Parts: sequence; structure tokens; C-alpha cells
Amino acid sequence: MTPSPALSADADVRSALIERFRTVRERTEALAAPLSEADQTVQTIADVSPTKWHRAHITWFFEQFLLLPHEPGFEWFHPNYAYLFNSYYDAVGERHPRPERGFVTRPSAAEIGTYRAAVDERVVALLESIADPSSLTTLIELGTHHEEQHQELLLMDAKHVVSGNVVDDAYVRESHVAAADPGPLQWLEFAGNIVDIGVADTANFHFDNEGPFHQALLRPFRLADRLVTAGEWLEFIADDGYDRPELWLSDGWYKSRGEGWRAPLYWRDEGDHWSVHTLTGRRPVDPHEPVVHVSFYEADAYATWAGVRLPTEFEWEAAVNTTIAESSDGAAVAAGIDRDIAWHPPGAATETTSLRQVFDTAWQWTESAYRPYPGYRPPEGAIGEYNGKFMANQHVLRGGSAFTPPGHARLTYRNFFHLHTRWHLSGVRLATDA
Repeated sequence: MTPSPALSADADVRSALIERFRTVRERTEALAAPLSEADQTVQTIADVSPTKWHRAHITWFFEQFLLLPHEPGFEWFHPNYAYLFNSYYDAVGERHPRPERGFVTRPSAAEIGTYRAAVDERVVALLESIADPSSLTTLIELGTHHEEQHQELLLMDAKHVVSGNVVDDAYVRESHVAAADPGPLQWLEFAGNIVDIGVADTANFHFDNEGPFHQALLRPFRLADRLVTAGEWLEFIADDGYDRPELWLSDGWYKSRGEGWRAPLYWRDEGDHWSVHTLTGRRPVDPHEPVVHVSFYEADAYATWAGVRLPTEFEWEAAVNTTIAESSDGAAVAAGIDRDIAWHPPGAATETTSLRQVFDTAWQWTESAYRPYPGYRPPEGAIGEYNGKFMANQHVLRGGSAFTPPGHARLTYRNFFHLHTRWHLSGVRLATDA
């Protein structure tokens, strides 16, 4: 994880680090603010963590990896918090079982707020007092990017929690604006070539799984200019897509049967129409907006039904890189990285001749297994558990989502989830051989 020049080369590194830290920490609290104490405590499935756990875990992260080794006279804020709020770092000690996080009613959400404020004060004091603040740049950047990952998880998890409410299932109240018709899906052609993959400029921040920089051989391919829409998914459902085993990978077919999948997560058959739960409440499915909350198995089955396939992560990266570098719409594509968080994925822009919905809509499944790049070595110590130990039995998603914090997405970012999971904000971009 390498610091970005925006911080490491700043004339006032101390101020830049403090500003970055405070900005990210304040956004987390703003995202948690609409949720009640009960909302912040519930854990509806094992994959979902309570909001107050997210708030505490990313505070423990700074306490464990920044304050412990660098703060003079360090003392833990609470002797049991390291056990309660460690996620998966086995090298630093035991941890509370993930499926039981929702059983922890104490500390309260308010007490977690006190914990956050205390650690924030100590981190800022450390940054103000240390002789060489640039020595902490790598840890501050890693910690704040880690917190941004949890901001996205916080929204996805809160969405699942409030979806179970009958009286009020909205995280926030906001009127739905119907998406514009994105028009027919268009195929964009990309030449086969030896392409550059991964982080080349190591001065910019990146997670360790985004490198080492290397090359991949691609055959000519086509990539869909936009994501699959909800209306197109309705056609898949109407054509018995969930009931045709020839469309499905074997594991996916049995998972679908076992869990009774009939539509994407959060969709409900109302008899004469389908409805969908969103962070702003339940409403009829908008056929022009992108379909989201589908598993890899569903995405792959849809691609098979459509007579095409999913892109590899290398095809995705090469196509987006080419678009940003060469297309007249490249600036618009890149601008999607810095847009604000939205409560639901937007529809596709209608006036464009290149890739749409790259960074600002939904994470896009690829057919690539999540594996290390050639020459990859995890960092030493407990930080090495951040990514490397998960490189099995998962698939890569690329891009970004409506929930991704501004500036957090990038071309080389490798998100990853298990093939059957659906609660995260995942969509579908199709590919085919040229």
C-alpha cells in the first residue's frame, strides 16, 4: 500500500494528513446518523455487520495499527474492544465470531461514538506532535481507504437491515426520479493486444492486490456500452431464466434452488408488477435503471441466456483504460470516480458514444477468479492479512458503485466477493468475442 503524492509531497504533510483523516471520519458518522440505536445493532444475516460494529471496527483499526506502535504511553481505550472489533486479523489476537456481532447490545451506538471521538483526538494529537508526520502517511492512507470501504459496506448492510421493516423500510426519504431510457445496448470493439494491467505508478495509493504491474494477452473482444437494465432482466425472468438448468453453472443452479431465487435480491412479485426495495423505500421496479443485487451465478446465467459472456477483469481494465485515454468521453468516464454517494444506482447517460456506468453505478462481475497477480507477495506482519489470504473461491468485480465514496474508486481496483452473494451492490456488464 503506497502513499499518494497528494499527501507525501504536500508542503504541509501534517495538515494534509489531519484533513484527510477528519474528512473520512466525519463522513462515516454522517452515513450512520439516519439510523436508530436498534438499526445500528441488528445483524440480519451473517454477511451483514451492524452499523455500530463498522464504526467501532475502523476505530479499532487506527488504535491497533497506528496508535499502538506510535503513540507514547499507549493504552487501550477498553480492554475488550480489541476482541469485539477485530475483523479477521488472526496475527493480533482472538476475535468475536462474525455471525454473532448482532448479539452485542453493549457498548451502545452512543458509546461507540464516544470511542470514536476519543481515538480521533489521540490520532490528531499524534499527528500534531510527531516530528516526522510523513512517517505515518502510509498508515493514515491505508486506514482512511479502509474506512471508505466500510462506508460502502455500512450502506449495503443498513439497506439489508431496514428492508425487513414493515412500518418504514427507508434509510432516507427521497422521491424516486425515473431513469431515462438508455436506448439499445451497443457493442464497443477492442483490439486484441498485449496490455498493461495493475498499478504502474506506485507513488499513488493502491491496495496490495492491485499489483504487481504486469502484462496480459487479450484476443479481440466486445464490451457492452452500459449495464444490463431491470427491464432486460424482466425479460430473462419472463423467459423462465430462473427455471432453466441449462443456463446455470451447476453450483449456481443448486444454490438458486436451495435459496428459492426467483429474481434479484430486494425484488418482490406484487402480482401485476415487481417492486424493489431501495435505501429510499420500496417502489415499483424502474425498467430503465440498472439491475443490481445479483450474484455471480445469476450474472453468468443471464449472459448465457443472452448468448454472450461476462468480461474478464483484464478485458474490463483494458477497455476502460483505452476509453479514458483515447475516447472523447474519457473525461466523463473518469469523472465518475469523484461523484458524491447516491442512494440508488443512476440510469445510464443517454448522450455518449463510449462506455457508460463505469465507476458510479454498480460493481460489475467479471468471469475472473480472485487470484494473485504474477509476483504478488503480501506485506509483512498483520497488515498482510488485508487481502492476500482471501485469494481463493471468490470472483473479481470491477468499477465502483453508487455507494462508493468519492475518490475511492480507480481503474485498477479489484473488489471481490463469493459467487453466491447478493447483498452488495453488484450489476452486470456483458462481453463477447470479436
